[in-house]
Amino acid sequence: MSNIKILTIIGARPQIIKAATLSKRIKNQYSSEVEEILVHTGQHYDEKMSAVFFKDMDIPKPKYNLGLGGLSQSTMTGRMMEGLENVCLKERPDWILVYGDTNSTLAGSLVASKLQIKLAHVEAGLRSHNMNMPEEVNRILTDRISNLLFCPTTLAVENLETEGFNNFPNTKIKNVGDIMYEGVLHFSKQARKPTELNHTDLNYVLATIHRAETTNNIENLKSVIEALNTINETTNVIVPIHPKTLSIIKNNNIEVTFQMINPVGYLEMLWLINNCSLVITDSGGLQKEAYFFEKCCLTTRTETEWMELVDSGNNVLVAYDVNKILSEFKMPKKFKSSGKLYGDGSTSELIINAIISTS
Repeated sequence: MSNIKILTIIGARPQIIKAATLSKRIKNQYSSEVEEILVHTGQHYDEKMSAVFFKDMDIPKPKYNLGLGGLSQSTMTGRMMEGLENVCLKERPDWILVYGDTNSTLAGSLVASKLQIKLAHVEAGLRSHNMNMPEEVNRILTDRISNLLFCPTTLAVENLETEGFNNFPNTKIKNVGDIMYEGVLHFSKQARKPTELNHTDLNYVLATIHRAETTNNIENLKSVIEALNTINETTNVIVPIHPKTLSIIKNNNIEVTFQMINPVGYLEMLWLINNCSLVITDSGGLQKEAYFFEKCCLTTRTETEWMELVDSGNNVLVAYDVNKILSEFKMPKKFKSSGKLYGDGSTSELIINAIISTS
């Protein structure tokens, strides 16, 4: 049997982290059976926001980079499809593998369907039940046309079964745990303090602000920043600031009193999570990483795909309500152990074995 060729599509920073974990497993354990071709769409690609991740995690740069960031949602997705189709016609992969819920995910999924290439979706079955979120549309459409649905949690499996996915003849649902958990287990040993951190007081709150629901609604953004400014009066607040968020803050003359630092690499972010007292975020991935490091989290959104974190009592949805954010911050928070919600750290091995056995 010849090697199984997998075309892995990434486009955003979290996808690089997930791909690094799987790529290392292929390289170290399955190189005689699996060939992986890495394609970066360019959805997020600059030295601070993307390229540094390849260096930090010692993974080869993608064979193809489509360079398609900074476009409108529809234009970006359409051009990604065109570029990915050309790559597929050249490489002739047996599988296309996509992660999560970005435009890159959807573009890769649609190309797989059009060219009748088998499709594997890592992080399948997540639902926020908010169809105004582009990510929700992307993940639902990707799930529907995938052959292998790799779920990170029991709840994700239940979501797919409720929607009838277990009745589709060419679709297999597998609970493999969370690939990000495996990444944290591996890379946390290399975590390092950001060089820009200029104080020694380790009693700080780590916060991030980047989702469109926050930044595109100026009142939402102002509310989150007001709450962080207030918290910063008694506890240091550190925010690795997204360039887009910083631009909006400056353009609208919003006062910020907490410490904003430049975007950090994955290893620095792991250090920041591990050493903070609390996480406040609108990020999906950071909610989980807080849990992996046994930190409580306040999520500045009205819903989350990770409801098991809310059910565990370690994550509280505070939306954009200043009073809610501050009252939850003032309530003493102690992490509650709730078992292995995200598997045992063998996700990449389960994914590769499933692809091999299904090929």
